Amino acid sequence: MKLDPLFLTTAIEAVVHAGDLQMARFGRDFQIDKKGTIDLVTEVDVAVERMFRGLIGERFPGHHVLAEELGGARDVPEGACWVFDPIDGTTNFAHGLPIFCASLALEIDGVAEVAAVYDPNRRELFTAERGNGAFLNGRPLRVSAAARLVDALLVTGFPYDVHARVEEIVGLFGAFVGKARAVRRLGSAAIDLCYVAAGRMDGFWETDLQPWDIAGGGLIVAEAGGCVTNTDGHPFTSRGGHVLATNGHLHDLMLEVIMSFRAGRARSPSE
Repeated sequence: MKLDPLFLTTAIEAVVHAGDLQMARFGRDFQIDKKGTIDLVTEVDVAVERMFRGLIGERFPGHHVLAEELGGARDVPEGACWVFDPIDGTTNFAHGLPIFCASLALEIDGVAEVAAVYDPNRRELFTAERGNGAFLNGRPLRVSAAARLVDALLVTGFPYDVHARVEEIVGLFGAFVGKARAVRRLGSAAIDLCYVAAGRMDGFWETDLQPWDIAGGGLIVAEAGGCVTNTDGHPFTSRGGHVLATNGHLHDLMLEVIMSFRAGRARSPSE
C-alpha cells in the first residue's frame, strides 16, 4: 500500500508538538484528577489531546480518532483511524518523573501503517512506516541480538488494578526476575516498546493495555526486526489488550515463562 507522505509528516508534527506542550507544563502546577484508584489524568493530557484532534479534523476530516481522554472508535472502524496517547506515562508526568512521551499510530482497517513516539525529555523521535523500517531521529533502528534470558534486560508494566491482582502480576514479574539478567519497570509502555526496537531492552510484556498504549510502539518494534504477539502467542492487535515484544531470539523463551507461570496458577488449589 502506497501511503500519503502527509501521514508520517502529520504523525511527527503531532507528537513533537505534544512534547512541547508537555514540557511547557512539566514540573509546574496543573490540575490532576483520578479516573480510578491509581489511574490519573491531568489537564495537560486533555489539552494535548484537544490539540491533536483539531489537527486531524482540519487536515483529514474523514479520518477517525481514538485517543485516551476523549474516547473514539473502540471497535476497529473501516478506513483510517489515528490512535493517540497524549501522555503515555501520566503518573510519571504528574509526579515530576521525566519518563513519558506522546504515542501515535495511524491504523488502516485496524492495521498500523505509520507510527511516531516522541520522548521530549531525551528529544528522541521514534518513527516507522510498515515495510520501510523504524528510525530514531532519522537513524535506522535494530533490535538486539541477545539469545538467552540470562543475558537479557527485560521491561514490563503493571495494570491499574494491580492492587487486586498482586500475586498474579508480581508473581510473573518474579518468574522473569529468576530467569533474566534484570527486569525494569519504567511506567510508559510506548517507551518500553521503543526501547526494545532500539536494542536497549531485549523483551517487553504487559497485560491490560489500551490500543493507544501499544499501537505505535508495536509497529516500531516489528519494523526494527523484532517479534510482536499477544502474551498467548497469538497475532498482535492493538485492541487485544496485551503484548509480548522481543528481539525475536527470546520470543519463544519468554512465551514459555508466561505459559508455565499461568499453568502453575491454574493448578494451584489456592486460586
